[in-house]
Amino acid sequence: MLAALPRVSDENVLVGFDTADDAGVYKLTPECALVLTVDFFTPIVDDPHTFGAIAAANALSDIYAMGARPLCALSIVAYPAKGDVEVLTEIVRGGAEKMKEAGCVLLGGHSVADEEIKFGYAVTGTVHPSRVITNAGARPGDLLVLTKALGTGVIATALKRGMADPAHVEASVASMLELNGEAAAALEGLAVHAMTDVTGFGLIGHAREMAMASGVTLEIEAERVPLLPGAREYARAGAVAAGLKNNREFASCAVEVSRPIEQDLMDLFYDPQTSGGLLVALPEADAVSFCERFPRARIIGRVTGRQESWIRIL
Repeated sequence: MLAALPRVSDENVLVGFDTADDAGVYKLTPECALVLTVDFFTPIVDDPHTFGAIAAANALSDIYAMGARPLCALSIVAYPAKGDVEVLTEIVRGGAEKMKEAGCVLLGGHSVADEEIKFGYAVTGTVHPSRVITNAGARPGDLLVLTKALGTGVIATALKRGMADPAHVEASVASMLELNGEAAAALEGLAVHAMTDVTGFGLIGHAREMAMASGVTLEIEAERVPLLPGAREYARAGAVAAGLKNNREFASCAVEVSRPIEQDLMDLFYDPQTSGGLLVALPEADAVSFCERFPRARIIGRVTGRQESWIRIL
């Protein structure tokens, strides 16, 4: 579909849709560029206030992944015409509070009547044109760092099926509510070569985009990848949403597995994440410094020169 879109030549477009990056970047002046993204989805938790806050954190993540600061946002609402207005109020309030936490100004939005609830934001940020971080700069020798544990997708599926432990849901919700702004701030002054956030395409899908955009291979050490409590349990129990299956069908052709790995663990690498962490490629010394500054971050692999596969699971 994207291949059919007309191409517009504009020297101020610093990042378009060509490399499947997290946001578009448009240079306004030699000192300022706009970073623009949009994201919305159906409810992932039962509590409407929490759903709104997670939707906001998820949309803001794309701005942080480009090395930018969120500036303002517009909300996107799809809600049943005869739905409970109090529920909608809580969704919007939860999102507005999370935007305020991020220092992002909510300017307005648009709503449509729809029997299926959907909520999210179009967010605009700013960054100096010379400090844009894309998914296309990973270099051989870099280490890969992940800032959040995986598993929000299988836990959300387990919740919908009535099989989730409340403690596991609580840990997943806490992860989704966490803004990536703190992690992005901890990267300041370090030589970040490439960055993306791990969301709907899962770890493998977004790692594939980084590898292809950078012309390198990413090696991921399976046992180093952090997982949310209960994630493997639900994957073993078959709490696998259609999105995970789609991700695996799309991206598995880019993956080489160097040794037998249990199916539930491989499933989690394809698990679609909501408000997931940042995947960062940076030199070894800077990766160590980042993990010291942001202790929740984990080194999960490395970047090598281009090999036969885009992704190698070790």
